[in-house]
Amino acid sequence: MKRLAVIDSHPIQYNAPIFQLLAKRSNLQLKVFYTWGEDVLKRKFDPGFGKEITWDIPLLEGYEYEFMKNVAPEPNASSFGGIDNPDIFRHIDAWKPDALLVFGWSFKTNLRILRHYKGKVPIIFRGDSTLLREKAGFTLKKMARRLFLRWVYRHVDTALFVGMHNKAYYRAHGVSEHKLVYAPHAIDNARFSAHDESLQREASLWKAQLGIPGDHLVVLFAGKLEPIKNVDYLLTVARQLKKEKISFIIVGNGPEEQRLKKEAEPFNHVHFLDFQNQAKMPLVYRLGDVLMLCSHSETWGLALNEAMACGLMITASETCGAGPELIEEGVNGISFAKEDTTKVVSFLTTMLQEPEGLKQGKQRSKELIQKFNFGTIAEAIEQVVNKG
Repeated sequence: MKRLAVIDSHPIQYNAPIFQLLAKRSNLQLKVFYTWGEDVLKRKFDPGFGKEITWDIPLLEGYEYEFMKNVAPEPNASSFGGIDNPDIFRHIDAWKPDALLVFGWSFKTNLRILRHYKGKVPIIFRGDSTLLREKAGFTLKKMARRLFLRWVYRHVDTALFVGMHNKAYYRAHGVSEHKLVYAPHAIDNARFSAHDESLQREASLWKAQLGIPGDHLVVLFAGKLEPIKNVDYLLTVARQLKKEKISFIIVGNGPEEQRLKKEAEPFNHVHFLDFQNQAKMPLVYRLGDVLMLCSHSETWGLALNEAMACGLMITASETCGAGPELIEEGVNGISFAKEDTTKVVSFLTTMLQEPEGLKQGKQRSKELIQKFNFGTIAEAIEQVVNKG
């Protein structure tokens, strides 16, 4: 049985289930090396949400793992120098892996691993970057970044791509077609889709407590209230639909929270809820009929997966990477240009007026999301490792 060493920063709710499944399937032996350090388990304050967060689903069960000592002065997963593990090679070598799976390159440790093991142990790379934020035209800065990333990806033997936009990014940086393997982003579809009827009843009661009439179409946003999420777009749409039987729920906390609440004060059809932990999210999504993801940029947008598993139609800005994979235009949702609200207003009005179309669109979301699952990712990883 081949041995796979995984390099990841910290336990993440979208990665841990993949590790659990790989360990359970017994087609390879797996060990995860977490590089942030064990102190990450004590870390409660999330600057994005602006409050203390403790995830309430198990992320360290069902697979072998080890926390590495991180010598960075300020350990974090948002800067190159925030992950620095000089002793990691000794731990990896002692485990004697047949392959490495590395999540991202933009940490000191990860880049060092890519360089050190190139040509020694096959390197599988997992990332979801896109070119969606890249400005058109030539600049020296863009060219320099292209050249640097081409150098980075020369150290990779296989790149797992999540979708069309991610694949285009790899191709633009010199990764050849034969090195690319499809492994789409996924969430725990079963957890989000379970207990649908009882959760729908509970959601109806919650909406009534919020003062939302039972005949209203409900548009939901769930995420950090920060500038990149562009929640102002949702408020602009809400302003244009204030005379319709459409309500909006904004779920989350963050630096934009107070400003957004002040902006929404004139609207009695816009409601705010605090951050809700993972165990409660299947209920939260069922408060809505349509999810709106209006971000300036999302490499993917896993909230779309979660909403679809809960039976929502979805709308997403064109700068969300998941659009081509998850949206059947006009069937289970739409994509839109983030500077134009006309298309979204028309779509929501149509869904309000055509309940049968809304019902069919929700059902289509449930059907589509089934092929985006952890099993597909696990199989892709196993095939790459066993082929090497």
